[in-house]
Amino acid sequence: MDWENLKKDFKRFLLLERGLSQNSIDAYQNDIVKLQHYCELKEIPLQDIKTRNIQDFLVWINEFAISAFSQARILSGIKTFFHFLQIEYQWDSNPAELIESPRLSRKIPTVLSIQEIDALISAIDLSAAEGMRNKAILEILYGCGLRVSELCELKISNLFLDVEFIKVEGKGNKERLIPIGEQAIKFLKIYLEEIRVHQTIKPGMEDYVFLNRRGNPLSRVMIFIIIKDLAEKIRLKKDISPHTFRHSFASHLVEGGADLRAVQDMLGHESISTTEIYTHIDKDYLQSIITQYHPRS
Repeated sequence: MDWENLKKDFKRFLLLERGLSQNSIDAYQNDIVKLQHYCELKEIPLQDIKTRNIQDFLVWINEFAISAFSQARILSGIKTFFHFLQIEYQWDSNPAELIESPRLSRKIPTVLSIQEIDALISAIDLSAAEGMRNKAILEILYGCGLRVSELCELKISNLFLDVEFIKVEGKGNKERLIPIGEQAIKFLKIYLEEIRVHQTIKPGMEDYVFLNRRGNPLSRVMIFIIIKDLAEKIRLKKDISPHTFRHSFASHLVEGGADLRAVQDMLGHESISTTEIYTHIDKDYLQSIITQYHPRS
């Protein structure tokens, strides 16, 4: 089998067997393209790839100043690719299996204070046609801790506002129920019942909650632009994105004493270790309090 056919089969495997999102599939495909390019450059046939070849490949990509995080992700993609070859094509071994990923220093994510979130939401121009929609978006991002892709894909049929829950489809097509607070419900209802109901909607898009002016679902890029514009408006110094609201949601829950397992469930994290990053944020917050108020600091 040649590279091109194997990549097509690998793409189908990731979609059908692993249930990955299109963004994740594209990332895996890009990883394999990089390995293919290297092997063709060094004239290494696919079937002859050995562990040392992949190690040399990792050294090669390091020369392009690719971060340790990206290198670890690329290696993970390559391991998955050879695992697929073992399953589907009875490949003898996985040459990447025993290669250790680069050590990663866990970066503490940026979070917003409650005052900063209030300032961003207050900066929305409610006299504009899209004002109430944008307010509902920010209230849900912060109130439910959604990923931006989950927000864009949110369906009206998955809103259970009478019992204060919404259903979202996360990574790997895994569904989860998330509580939604009174504030988010209030502005979501105003948007749905007073704004969206008068909008022309493209056929087939009727179930999507958040729409643009042309009646199509909002894109991830548009959500980024909305948030960046608001940050500029209030002259916020922090570099933020839609994901910052998710970090803030989790951090504020942990600061308030929420059970880490409950936060893990609401965020849709597979591993509790991913959620534990927010305990570090909490410690940083406590340290800042000591520094600010303790007479010996």
